[in-house]
Amino acid sequence: MEEIGNKNLQEVQYTDDNIITLEGLEHVRRRPGMYIGKLGDGTYADDGVYVLLKEVFDNSIDEFRMGYGNTIKVTMKDTLVTVRDYGRGIPLGKMVDAVSIMNTGGKYDSKAFKKSVGLNGVGTKAVNALSSTFKVKSIRDGQCKRAEFSAGKISFESELEPCDEQNGTLVEFIADEAVFGKYKFRDEYIETMLRNYSYLNTGLTIVYNGKKFYSKNGLLDLLNENITSESLYPIIHLQGEDIEIAFTHSDQYGEEYYSFVNGQHTTQGGTHQSAFRESIARTIKEYYAKNHDLSDIRNGIIAAIAISVEEPVFESQTKIKLGSKDIGPEGPSVAKFIGDFVKKEVDNYLHKSTETSELLLKKIQDSEKERKAIAGVTKMARERAKKANMHNRKLRDCRFHFTDAKSEAKESSCLFITEGDSASGSITKSRDVNFQAVFSLRGKPLNSYGLTKKVVYENEEFNLLQAALNIEDSLEGLRYNKVIVATDADNDGMHIRLLLITFFLQFFPDLIKKGHVYILQTPLFRVRNKKETRYCYTDEERQLAIKELGASPEITRFKGLGEISPDEFRHFIGKDMRLDPVMFTKADSVSNLLEFYMGKNTAERQDFIIDNLVVEEDML
Repeated sequence: MEEIGNKNLQEVQYTDDNIITLEGLEHVRRRPGMYIGKLGDGTYADDGVYVLLKEVFDNSIDEFRMGYGNTIKVTMKDTLVTVRDYGRGIPLGKMVDAVSIMNTGGKYDSKAFKKSVGLNGVGTKAVNALSSTFKVKSIRDGQCKRAEFSAGKISFESELEPCDEQNGTLVEFIADEAVFGKYKFRDEYIETMLRNYSYLNTGLTIVYNGKKFYSKNGLLDLLNENITSESLYPIIHLQGEDIEIAFTHSDQYGEEYYSFVNGQHTTQGGTHQSAFRESIARTIKEYYAKNHDLSDIRNGIIAAIAISVEEPVFESQTKIKLGSKDIGPEGPSVAKFIGDFVKKEVDNYLHKSTETSELLLKKIQDSEKERKAIAGVTKMARERAKKANMHNRKLRDCRFHFTDAKSEAKESSCLFITEGDSASGSITKSRDVNFQAVFSLRGKPLNSYGLTKKVVYENEEFNLLQAALNIEDSLEGLRYNKVIVATDADNDGMHIRLLLITFFLQFFPDLIKKGHVYILQTPLFRVRNKKETRYCYTDEERQLAIKELGASPEITRFKGLGEISPDEFRHFIGKDMRLDPVMFTKADSVSNLLEFYMGKNTAERQDFIIDNLVVEEDML
């Protein structure tokens, strides 16, 4: 019989000693990605430190949704997070088990938590395991119990104590730097998350470091807060049992959706968002009884949907994409449930509000007119893009993409947009070919402000960039999680950044709103002596490096990305890559922003620059 194996491989012993049983919550600390998605230092909204807060907060939300407690308080002091709710409190006899033993919790009993976010008894236990300090206190009917943990291991447990505080649960934790490294919370991410919770739980008051969030009108308030361009007709807001929708149209291109399940923001959509997207377009088409293209109906839509599902199934522990096919064990499918509601309620609304239906029809007709006007160029443009991608002229692709099933690809896949061949070459030679792609611009892009989408197809660079991202119809096919603008830190580089952001805001605003666009930060200086090299991103870092290295170190000022060798560049686009997210809010009206910075008001901009000019000393 032929011997199976490789005799050249070193023999590896496989004995009883190799069989390991992990005690308590040790598995969470060894494999945190299985429970919180990723780690991160707080730079991005989906970093693990925010997931820890969300897991604790979800338990308080579930109490409110079951009818107990109408206030939740969150306080943040440096890295110490405190969440206090006024629900029923964790049953005192099982409190320690509920926060420290996996697969333990009250949510397995669907009578107690019919439509909860967390059903698998993992969330708070993961927070406990990944925290250097974790404290819990439960108050129930004049008695309370306290416990303290470190890295998931109990260090203190009180007896039952008399207590005159209001019922509820208090949790304090400090995410462990041994797991997350140095991290910092960003208020804007936390406030956005808590504000969304308030929209989905009308009547709930959330207090964050003294700032209150409260919503009376649910998704109507959410859209009013998030719309960054003027709506063409009043927001349509409809509610039913276990479902709420709100939508309108604006003159922006593309589609913009906010979807939620049991109060959880499903940032990557799922079965409910897909069903809503399909049913809203078909219902409107059938109302007008004309053969409108569904893309014309959806173009410019801004919509939100929230549903409640019994025992929801998500595609990962972080619960950002719904996988459930049915509303509940005995309920209809998600698609039928949403489709029936939209068909009935939206059709009724349009019949009653003829003014709104007329405005909506005009929007659809305008979209149709523009689509047909560019139909000729789009066909040729697609062919050019297809041929260009085949010959890889401007795009140096990676092996895995955002749309791939692997979670690592979803997190890591990115596209660097560079200026010129030298910068493109440095990044190409330094990148991780599995997850990092490079798109090379030729000179400065066109200023697209005020132009129609026809320019996306007529301009070769825009056409190829759109094809590389795969965002022509919607973001559902987006191939890269992060779109990173990598330009020189000089006037030309800043101008190119502005032109690219203008392009995205003008034609694909949701790409920015959903947090996919970033600016790459590369070092301005290299300070080194014979023993050590420091890369400095600011003048303050340069001065500190000079002071600490001493003895007249050599100082290099990088004027462009092309001057940085591939070996050096590898440090700047790896795990410690510095990225600044491109963000804007309702206060930043897209039309006003573009008009001011990219319009023909040259004199006004010159005055603005002069008034805000900061004169710096020569850094060298």
